[in-house]
Amino acid sequence: MDTTDAPQIIEHINRGLNFTPYDTKWVPFSARFVTLGIHPNAKGAINVYQLNNGDLETQLEGKVASGIKCGTFGASSFEDRHLATGDHSGKLVVYDLENIDKPIFSQQAHTSIINAIDGCGGLEIGYGAPEVVTGGRDGCVRLWDTRVPEPVLALEPDEGQAARDCWTVAFGNAFSDEERCIAAGYDNGDVKLFDLRMNAMRYETNVGNGVTCVEFDRKDIEMNKMAVTTLESKFRVFDMRTQHPTDGFACLAERAHKATVWCVRHLPQNRDLFMTGGGNGGFNMYRYQYPRARQIVGKDNVPMGVAGTVELLNSKVISTQPIVSLDWSPDKEGLCVLSCLDQTVRCFIVTKLSKY
Repeated sequence: MDTTDAPQIIEHINRGLNFTPYDTKWVPFSARFVTLGIHPNAKGAINVYQLNNGDLETQLEGKVASGIKCGTFGASSFEDRHLATGDHSGKLVVYDLENIDKPIFSQQAHTSIINAIDGCGGLEIGYGAPEVVTGGRDGCVRLWDTRVPEPVLALEPDEGQAARDCWTVAFGNAFSDEERCIAAGYDNGDVKLFDLRMNAMRYETNVGNGVTCVEFDRKDIEMNKMAVTTLESKFRVFDMRTQHPTDGFACLAERAHKATVWCVRHLPQNRDLFMTGGGNGGFNMYRYQYPRARQIVGKDNVPMGVAGTVELLNSKVISTQPIVSLDWSPDKEGLCVLSCLDQTVRCFIVTKLSKY
């Protein structure tokens, strides 16, 4: 791999933490980010940091009752920037970062740990009402409108069926007030796509290994691509524009990191560039390239999709421990923050992205 003209990955800031970080998110329209995790005494950590002239200022070191596994600003307005979190006790809690002692919303969402959370309808991203989706160890996926205490929708295992651990959830297809989908990934390799307008399961498949992360390249457009990362050092990219009645969506599979691929994030300014974080402590920068024709006529004269290819632009190993969370700045192209299980949070600058 020749990286002479490729995007360069430059470490900007490296900060050690006194807790285990699980998620990191940029605070919208600011130079701040929040790091969420768990202290050795099982208390939750909410730390807010601000970039300032090449240094990192600690603005908040908050402790809450239970360890925090995940968080999102996706259902909040620009003005409020409220943080919705899922914790180890199964509670969905929404905080105002100016006063975390008084949660705005708190509800027992799952019987045990909430593994994943996503938001849509806030920050002027995606049409429709602001909603939060959570996925838990109890095998349930629940949709929440934080203006009411009960879930809007619950996707639960059938009675008598073994509950599979839901590891990841994501919103997509929110291109109008009526349309919206939820994608969920499970520990047995199941990937499920639920259409909220039709109130029906739109697509199901199994990718063979536990699904660690799913993400659409954009939430607020008609479904275009969906990235799925798994155990056993694999990720897949599904072309979501054409669904065949029997074969489903076209997909490409790629090996990466020689370890679990823990997370994937698409660049907000260019949906065809994405980065993966791996269990080897490295992250890879990829570009997706579309095929010459995205749709062909398959058997029985039914249209079917065609998967593209991915090109590895650059990679960098930064730790001996897994990278478990990654977030691109929506305001500054190429600026990203990530957290590792070596109890560090780091800011990186990725250059030359405007070339692609």
